[in-house]
Order: sequence, then structure tokens, then C-alpha cells
Amino acid sequence: MEDGKIVELYWQRSQDAIAATQCKYGRLCHRIARNILHSDQEAEECVNDALMRVWNAIPPQKPQKLAAFIGAVTRNLALDKYREAARQKRGGGAVACALSELDECVASPENVEQVVDEKMLSESISRFLRTLPEQKRNMFIRRYWYLYSVEEIAGQYGMSANRVSVMLFRMRKALKAHLEKEDIAL
Repeated sequence: MEDGKIVELYWQRSQDAIAATQCKYGRLCHRIARNILHSDQEAEECVNDALMRVWNAIPPQKPQKLAAFIGAVTRNLALDKYREAARQKRGGGAVACALSELDECVASPENVEQVVDEKMLSESISRFLRTLPEQKRNMFIRRYWYLYSVEEIAGQYGMSANRVSVMLFRMRKALKAHLEKEDIAL
């Protein structure tokens, strides 16, 4: 079913909207949540919570890209669950490692609000990503949005983990230069 039709089902408050979303995007959402939470059971709970959030958000919102919308909702819920679990355990992990790699490029959340509007930062990062060749852009997004491990990315592209790490390092360095060029304080 096309995304536009699924969104219309939400606007009509039809229960079929949830089933259609689950059918079309359930695996994507599960993968996003699983990459963050490292638990199939928690990922499944997160996907169910995401479907409920989408149900409550549409209407009034009318997303143009349903995959991005449901993906973002799932990712945010999974990150919230991860942060809560990390607060309880105070342990490290792959998610913290992936996100910490971007620390040198992007200011901390407290500084972001003081220095630059979140929308401006997001637009700048999007402009940067559009300058990258498709393969590099996809690798960057897989690592820092979907939180795939370096090894998973290497396997998907038939490269060594070391090569992927070097490419990601260079992209982070280029992102930092791009943000500095656009006068976004780090």
C-alpha cells in the first residue's frame, strides 16, 4: 500500500492504518530499535509504542514521508529506552560509542540550545550529507542514524571494518569542517 493511502487511513481513524504500517515498516522499525536496544523483546515493545505514537500523531500531522516519520519515532523511543536503561545500569555500550564519535562535530545538547537553533544544525548536516557520494552518505546514515555497528556496515559493503572506520573518521572530520564553515559553533 502506498504511504499516502496509509496516511489517509490514519486521518480516517481506521484500524487498518496500524496494520498497514506494521506490514510495510514493521521490519525497518524493529531493526532500528534492535540496533539501539540489542534485545528483540525490547525492540518489539518499542515498535508497538511507536505505532501507538504514530496513531496519536496523525492527525494532526500529515507526514510527507511515512518511512522517515515512523523511523524517527521508533529511533527516538528506542534511544529514550536506552538512556533509561543506561541510567539504571550506568554501563557503556555500542550506542553511546557511536554517538560519542560525533561529539567532536556537534555540540552537547546544552550548548546546542545556547549556540544554534536545532533546525539550523539539522539543515546544515543535511546539506553536508547531500555533498557526499551515495555510498558514503548511506554509510554515515547507517552508523549515526540507524546505529549499525562498523562491522555490520563493513559486511553490507564488502569492506574491512578498518576501511569503514577510516571512511567514517574522514566524514566526521569533513562534517566538522563543514559546520565550522557555516559558522555553527562546536
